[in-house]
Amino acid sequence: MVKIDKTKCIGCGACQSICPEVFEMTDDNKVKIKSQKDVPCVKEAIESCPVDAIS
Repeated sequence: MVKIDKTKCIGCGACQSICPEVFEMTDDNKVKIKSQKDVPCVKEAIESCPVDAIS
């Protein structure tokens, strides 16, 4: 299950650009889970997060 630590999220949008079927940006420039899908891009998004907000 994908989780986001919203206190760490800086709203860079890297996860959304890498894996848009799972992540989306909110109006306050934080990321939210759009869908809990087990797709390969989730791992890439986790690894690309500059503040380790995704687990």
